[in-house]
Amino acid sequence: MLLMREAFTENADRSLAASVDVAAGSVGSIRVMRGQLLRISALGDGAVASLFGFSQQDPAVWLSVHHTRVFSNSYLLGSGMRMVNNRRRPMMVLGKDSVKRHDLLLPASTRAFLAEQGYDGEGCIEAVSAELARLGMSVPKLPDPINLFMHVALMRDGSIVPEPNLTRAGDSITCRVVMDTQFIVSACNTGIAGNDNPAPLRLSVAENLTDFNPE
Repeated sequence: MLLMREAFTENADRSLAASVDVAAGSVGSIRVMRGQLLRISALGDGAVASLFGFSQQDPAVWLSVHHTRVFSNSYLLGSGMRMVNNRRRPMMVLGKDSVKRHDLLLPASTRAFLAEQGYDGEGCIEAVSAELARLGMSVPKLPDPINLFMHVALMRDGSIVPEPNLTRAGDSITCRVVMDTQFIVSACNTGIAGNDNPAPLRLSVAENLTDFNPE
């Protein structure tokens, strides 16, 4: 049986959520209602933001990187692109983007994977699972994330080659959210070469672009 906190019902408060700072190596969560803007900002060089999203009405509906690729016929995010859920319905639309390098192919890291690569610390999967438990949310599965600010090249021979992270402090991506969504964003180590220097992030919500505070 799927469990949700009372705050995630259809009568949820539609006020703007307070900004959330996510320390490097940890996760943060933020509630965004339909029509509001979500901005994810890098607070340090080399940041990667692994993005998860779950419908506030039904956590069995989640932001799906797989369906987004098929829906858009692309493994790259572009301006105006709709990111869809596992029922192929839009959850958010990409707007302002200072980085334009995002990954739609690679899964989230785990503690075991990081250890195999010689890294210490908690993996994205474990950190996000703990945050879901803290929020009182039970989900049928943990989907793969959209890895914002990380870019990989898909070669002609089919190989996937990670490219060096070019994100700088102050870079950000802003999306219009079109479904009441609980987002969880991980700043944990990816364990992917060139993208393995976790940096802090800021999650903020506004009604309009002009409402965002300067980073």
